[in-house]
Amino acid sequence: MTRQLVRPLQRTWILWALLALLLLLPFLGEPYYVKLATRMVVFGLAALSLDLLVGYMGLISFGHAAFMGVGAYTVGILASNGVDVAWVAWPLAMLAGAVLALCIGAVSLRCNGLYFIFITLAFSQMVFYGAQSLRQYGGDDGFSLEAPSVFFPGVDASDHTVLFYVATFLLLAVLYVCKRLVASPFGRVAVGVRDNEPRLEAVGVQPYPYKLAMFVVSGAIAALAGALMANLTGFVSPGYVSWLVSGELLIMVILGSFGTLVGPILGAALFVLFEYVLSDWTEHWMLVFGPLLVLRVLLLKDGIYGLFLKPGQASAASPAASAHVAPAANGEPS
Repeated sequence: MTRQLVRPLQRTWILWALLALLLLLPFLGEPYYVKLATRMVVFGLAALSLDLLVGYMGLISFGHAAFMGVGAYTVGILASNGVDVAWVAWPLAMLAGAVLALCIGAVSLRCNGLYFIFITLAFSQMVFYGAQSLRQYGGDDGFSLEAPSVFFPGVDASDHTVLFYVATFLLLAVLYVCKRLVASPFGRVAVGVRDNEPRLEAVGVQPYPYKLAMFVVSGAIAALAGALMANLTGFVSPGYVSWLVSGELLIMVILGSFGTLVGPILGAALFVLFEYVLSDWTEHWMLVFGPLLVLRVLLLKDGIYGLFLKPGQASAASPAASAHVAPAANGEPS
């Protein structure tokens, strides 16, 4: 008994140790690695936002990059018009992402399964071509960020160390808020929608408003990630809205373990790290990464995050765990 209780605690401390090492990275004095770590954090934030849909609502969105792109374009366009204060530009970027998510979700959430996937992809492509049509902002070529976001006088996002710590703080803050959200009555209804939507309707709960609310929250968080990415790269282009980015976000969620919140962050960090290492060997690094993803599916049932769990222990929010627990709780055969 004691041994079983100690092992998860020790593995949890590994996560804290990794976070501590990440926070100490800027003191190594290597700007490139600071930018690499910031990229991990930004994509971790985007993957976390997608996990709210995939892991807790059972909605596989293939157009999540649209919200990142809107966040990046909002910051870039505001900077071009002299609005570079982060406390103004970033909330407006999140608002733009939330409004876009509200419009897309109002239509796409009336469908399920493959229809939902294709509709989100279609809307994402509409945003992509809309970004290409902005000739005053570079069109297909994109445009450079006129000025980095300013936090305080003399402190802005052009300092990669400052941006790294700001992005890490925002990631931890959003993670805390999302954990509170999914543990709330709203979150429990969301999991109910994922597990058995007809049964939820049978007891008088309408799933659509809950799905739409979660979709809007997810879009706002993804837009914040886009605002951070624009400041990290100093550039904004339609490439942020590409379906390839949406696919990469899905891979990050699957790699880390969906329905866990922390898992997609780990998946994003590992994906960016693999991209950095493998791209030095070959430009076709995805050919090497693909089999690794297949091995994850075959050998790691709970993803990378499962390595930090007690053997046989699945996440309480995991769809795999719910699939086994829910039927037994209702007297149905498993």
